[in-house]
Amino acid sequence: MKWNAHSNLRINVDRLAARIEQLAQVGTTRLAFSDADRRGRTAVMAMMREAGLNVTIDPAGNILGRRAGQIEAPVILFGSHIDTVPHGGRYDGVLGCLASIECLHTLQEADVSTKHPLEVVVFANEEGQLFPGLSGSRAMVGELDPSELLLRDASGRTLSQAIESIGGRPDRIEEAARRRGDILAYVELHVEQGGVLESLGAPIGVVQGIVGILYSHVHVLGDTNHSGTTPMALRRDALVAAARFILAVDEAIRRHQFCTVGTIGRLDVLPNARNVIPGEVSMTLELRDLEEERILRTFEYLRQRAAEIATSSRVQLELVERERFKPAQADRAVMQAIEAAATLLDLSTHTMPSGAGHDAQMLARIAPMGMIFVPSAGGISHTDREFTSIEDCANGANVLLHTILNIDSWRMRS
Repeated sequence: MKWNAHSNLRINVDRLAARIEQLAQVGTTRLAFSDADRRGRTAVMAMMREAGLNVTIDPAGNILGRRAGQIEAPVILFGSHIDTVPHGGRYDGVLGCLASIECLHTLQEADVSTKHPLEVVVFANEEGQLFPGLSGSRAMVGELDPSELLLRDASGRTLSQAIESIGGRPDRIEEAARRRGDILAYVELHVEQGGVLESLGAPIGVVQGIVGILYSHVHVLGDTNHSGTTPMALRRDALVAAARFILAVDEAIRRHQFCTVGTIGRLDVLPNARNVIPGEVSMTLELRDLEEERILRTFEYLRQRAAEIATSSRVQLELVERERFKPAQADRAVMQAIEAAATLLDLSTHTMPSGAGHDAQMLARIAPMGMIFVPSAGGISHTDREFTSIEDCANGANVLLHTILNIDSWRMRS
């Protein structure tokens, strides 16, 4: 495989740091479609124009900054998102977007042209705080159900109205979809959001794939009764049965015979009074793994354990699957391009899965996909306490820059 000829090219670290700070000053709570999100988007579009990019907004509200190539050819696409969870910090998603802009600004200043056109994308609504997440990237791969446009947030605003508020055209949402072959490759730089790279002392993570996720609702129905007058042997305690199920999930995952991680993330207890035996419990079950078969095998095993617990506890215990997201494997050629870029920069790498979801998992449906991780201090993310050093940010940006140049040297794929 032939790699790029601009081995001495590096991004402007001070400019990248200044742009990260500028967006952080907008606020680190930028829920998608909020006023803060719109201010952040305005700032990012100004950065794109400063880098010499042609800026547009697609019908789904995704921001695109394009730099023309030497020939009409499939585009190399890269970027991330700038919307956040509440108090989400200054790096999650942001680094991928601002480093992408910096890469193209660096190429512009060095007067380096590429064969393929290059596009930075800032995806709309990755985090899904007000509406179902990944809506921008799902629209780009043609998988946003038009019925979702009628969904309403707590204020009564529809997703269609929200997309309009950021410059999108929901009435033409189908035009946001790219066809297979339109994109030569998609690359996303992201903070790890975990502590693996930091623990290993590895500056660069090469993502082998993004885990699939299965969300399930768990409902336990027992019998509400007086806590003082009901003997233990006569109780149908929904919370005790729920606790047994929670332990069964933890035990199953820790055996390493099933999927990588399993989590009971939410617990609602009724009537939730100190002198009343709980008669009803609702829980959420989340399973994640890089192999869908392992997720499904784990879910089936937990169904069986739920039935056993229900019988022994004399309650009803039901698991209902709510949502399922398929795993997304990284493309081997893109991984090689990332590894070669890191080698050029004398940066060691660690190959790893992504335990969090990203827009990249959607783009993998229509294009070769790859992700670059850089360390998160303490493995902390989705909080104002998240931190990645500017040195690590710059390392990731330079690896992204040379990955783009490496991919640009590919021969046209059939």
